[in-house]
Amino acid sequence: MAKKQIKNTKTTDKERKTVTVAFAGGGTGGHIYPGLAIADELRDICNEADINLNLVWIGNSKGMDKKIVESNIGPDGKPSVDKFYGIPSGKLRRYFSIQNFIDVFKIGAGCISAYFKLLKLKPAVVFSKGGFVSVPPCFAAKLLKIPVVTHECDFTPGLATKINSRFATKLLLSYEETKEYIKQELEDKITVTGNPVRPVFYNTDDEIGKDFTGFKYSRKKKPILFVMGGSLGAKQINDMVFENLEWLCERFYVIHQTGIKNQDSMPVIPDSLADSYRSYPFIYEQMPHVISYADVILSRAGANSLWECAVLKKPMVLVPLCGSGTRGDQVDNAEFFEQKGAAIVLTGEYANSNSLRNALITMQDSKKRKLFSEACGKMLPKKRSARYIAEILTENFINR
Repeated sequence: MAKKQIKNTKTTDKERKTVTVAFAGGGTGGHIYPGLAIADELRDICNEADINLNLVWIGNSKGMDKKIVESNIGPDGKPSVDKFYGIPSGKLRRYFSIQNFIDVFKIGAGCISAYFKLLKLKPAVVFSKGGFVSVPPCFAAKLLKIPVVTHECDFTPGLATKINSRFATKLLLSYEETKEYIKQELEDKITVTGNPVRPVFYNTDDEIGKDFTGFKYSRKKKPILFVMGGSLGAKQINDMVFENLEWLCERFYVIHQTGIKNQDSMPVIPDSLADSYRSYPFIYEQMPHVISYADVILSRAGANSLWECAVLKKPMVLVPLCGSGTRGDQVDNAEFFEQKGAAIVLTGEYANSNSLRNALITMQDSKKRKLFSEACGKMLPKKRSARYIAEILTENFINR
């Protein structure tokens, strides 16, 4: 009797529908990592829908955008983004600077470059995660009649978001309260999603953080303090740490991300502190596990870092970037977290050694740390923001 032949009904890659989606943003890790979180969720949704996803990223041709994007590996062990495209990028300053005149030409060149890249790629949707480099792709997408979805991570919208919202079909916000800062005529475009956080932050491993730092200690003796000033570093925070390093090391095990720009200006650390202090220019794939491993975070108040720490329910001492050269977005972010009971904020004249010590003395108390941790948990949306945003993006190509 002949064997019954079983027809192979499995869809091959060639038979599957292929969709291109373009992400735009950069300048700092804060404009990239949330986008990568969405990219990972989007890829997962497309796999479930039997769709081949070609995900590209348009970012700054200079700086660290390309390295961050290309080095990110998703939960499936594969790169989050298939291809990075660099374009010229200028900065949109609200104050007088000779550099403004030069950057006008860079922005123009970025618009032309983005236009021809999108014309060739024909993406189903362009998603903007912010930063000045995102403006040319959004503008070009509008000219090409490609749907644009833009997300604002900060409590108050930045200039790039205000510009991109004119080109966008949807405007996504992290906070319900941010609606107050949006023009009324854009109200129909708004959806509050929370701020996207990479899936790995929901599945961290403290042992990876421990192995990375190599600390040999008794956690009952003193808690772990993780100092991070962003991918480029924060001189103000670094100076406060070095001014109080001996005091800090007496009370905490200190993990210090100094920033890439500051690695050549590091002071010599005494051998006596070697058992309690570790420093790194920048921490890449181990970052989620190091945050999870820590008991207290000392940081700037970039939206991305705040939400990552909130997901891991970490008590925070925040020193937001303020003063000339900033629009005050970090102060707004920090004050919101402080109002919710999730952080202690040091700004202006209070960003000094004495205030830092007082804040960290509070954080030494495990019962008080627990209260801050519980406040973080209450702030989180019921649905993962990255997944929610990815689902919104798929509305432009699934079932169409």
